Parts: sequence; C-alpha cells; structure tokens
Amino acid sequence: VMNYLKFVSAEFKDRREDFVSVISNLLGNVIVENKPGAGGNIGVSYLAHQKPDGMTLCVGAVATHAINPNLFKKLPYDPIKDFRPVTLIAHVPNVLVITPAFRDKTGIKSVADLIAYCKKNPGKLNYASGGNGSGGHMSGELLKAIEHIDMVHIPFKGAAAAQLSVLAGQTDLIFDNLANANILAGKLIPLAVTTPTRTKALPNVPTMIECGVKDFNISTWYGLFVPAKTPDAVLARLNTAITKALKSDTLKSRISKLGGEASPCSPEEFSALIKSELKKYKHVVEVSGARVD
Repeated sequence: VMNYLKFVSAEFKDRREDFVSVISNLLGNVIVENKPGAGGNIGVSYLAHQKPDGMTLCVGAVATHAINPNLFKKLPYDPIKDFRPVTLIAHVPNVLVITPAFRDKTGIKSVADLIAYCKKNPGKLNYASGGNGSGGHMSGELLKAIEHIDMVHIPFKGAAAAQLSVLAGQTDLIFDNLANANILAGKLIPLAVTTPTRTKALPNVPTMIECGVKDFNISTWYGLFVPAKTPDAVLARLNTAITKALKSDTLKSRISKLGGEASPCSPEEFSALIKSELKKYKHVVEVSGARVD
C-alpha cells in the first residue's frame, strides 16, 4: 500500500489543494514539492531522475511535454523516453483578455479591433505570458504569425504574475487560463477563447476562429507522470486511484470553476495525446518563429 507520495509541481499551485486532498484519501499521505522555472523544465527533469517506484509523480503540462521540446534547442529530458504518462488531469482553454481601462484607452473591443490597431501601430502593444514556452506565449506568437502583426512578448514567472501585470496596467493583454474569476468580477474583458469550440464556462465568448483568425487552436492541459521504468502494476494502480479522484464531484467542480474540464484517461490515451501535441506544436513553433535559446 502506498502511504507516502511526492508530487513535483512546476505550475499547478492554484489547483493543488483539492486535488491533493482527494488523492490522499485514496493513496495515503501526499506532499507537494514546487520546482518552478525554465517553463516547467526543472520540475519534470527532476522527476526523470527519481526512483521508478511510483512514489514520486510530476505534474507536467502542454508546455513541458509538447511545446518546450520544439521551442528549446536542448532539454535536460526526453518527453517520451524519460516518462510514463499516468493520466491527463484537465484541459483548460486560454482566453484572450484585456482590462476595461485598456479598452477605454485604445478603443479595442474585439479581436478584429486588436488586429487593426496592431497593424496601424506595429510594436506598440505588448502581451504578458506565464513564461517562455507557455500556452499563452504560443497563443500570442501564433496570432502574430497568422495575422502578420507585431506585439512585444513579456514573459513572467508564472501565469498569476502575468495576469497581475495586466490588471495593474503594466502590460496590455494576455492569453490567460486563470482569468475566469476576474472576468466574472468585470476586472478583465474576454475577447475570445483559443479552442476551436466555445467553453461552457464562458458560453457567450467567441472562439478565435469565429473572430476570423483561421486555424487557431491552442489549449492548456495538465497531466501526471512517473519515471520511465515504473512497473506496469504500479502505473495501473496509480491510474485507477487518480482517475477515480478526477471523476469525483469535488474535483470536477473545482476544475470547472477554474474554467477547465476534468479529463481522466488511460496511460495509453494520454500517451497518444502527447505524441499528437508534439507534432502540432512543432508546426506552431515553426510558423511563429519563436525561440527561447
């Protein structure tokens, strides 16, 4: 029986309390060790060198396992060979948001307005992100590439810091996946979601595609990983317990309030998603021309 688990977390702080509480009831005591930095590379690299006994897991994301392998020339890990996927945790759409003050200053009220403004004022606007290689970074670069506009990327150490910079008027806009509470409070104005279909959390907000930005499809996902040599039986036990937790009303409600959707799955399904996303972001990075090293 597993009675002491360690979750290495690079960018899952805002969701971890309810998640860890439910997992603890199923698997025993759990501690969380935060290892942020380098777009999540530090945290997942740490996991790759841990004992494959199922006692240490890592929360990885689209950045660490699909974007960064295409964005960085060298990584301290291989996203496929060094890990075994346990289960996807959640999908969270990114939302392009601005503040009421920014809207009033610029007259920008829609994605079309934003594109038109950027074409008339190249390089004048900037956009914040949670760091190089984040979904927000790729969303901004993809918009620039598709619409042939110029905005300055301002990376921060995490999505929360990036969002605060927009709220404070230090940066102009953000493709944010943690903005729902501030949207409901009227502090941020949603212009579009980055997924091909609208999200249940913001049903009246159009997609980027609906706004005329062709083939725009980016979302943030989070999932759990263990070291590559973890035995099948241990992987199966972890998957069974954690997918059960993710199907609980507590976690589904918590993730929904954050604008996401709980997405438990089998290790095989998660592995297939990662391979598909690696191919997708290879194209996105090539189109955007983004590099971080």
